[in-house]
This record gives sequence, structure tokens and C-alpha cells, in this order.
Amino acid sequence: MVDIDILEEARKVFAIEIESLLKVKDELDENFTVLVKEILACQGRVILTGMGKSGHIAKKIAATMSSLGTPAYFLH
Repeated sequence: MVDIDILEEARKVFAIEIESLLKVKDELDENFTVLVKEILACQGRVILTGMGKSGHIAKKIAATMSSLGTPAYFLH
């Protein structure tokens, strides 16, 4: 087993994740507001789709939305 500084590696991972979140934060614009309003106004069900990793993420989002009261389905 390779001897690594676990805390240092964890800090590197957090730094990368924080940097990514800050980039997303800076890229939010009016389109995000439009999307959220459309989802909230939806009278039917929200359909999410994806393949591979994006499919796994879409499944999770659909499950979370359903748990929060917005009917959502994943379509493969």
C-alpha cells in the first residue's frame, strides 16, 4: 500500500470540487430562473433522460424531485 497523506489528498479533492462549484455559480444566468419557473409550473410530470453517467445522475435527480413533491421519471 502506498503511504499517502490522507488529509492532504482530501483537501485537494475538496479544493477541486469548490473550484467547480464556483465556476457553476458564476455561469448561472436568467436561463436558470426560466428553467426553475418552468419546472415549478409543470402540471404533469418532469421527464429526465441520459445514458451512462448522465443517466445515473438523471435517475438521482428524478428520484429527488419525486421525493420533494415534483412528479418526475427517468427515461432510458
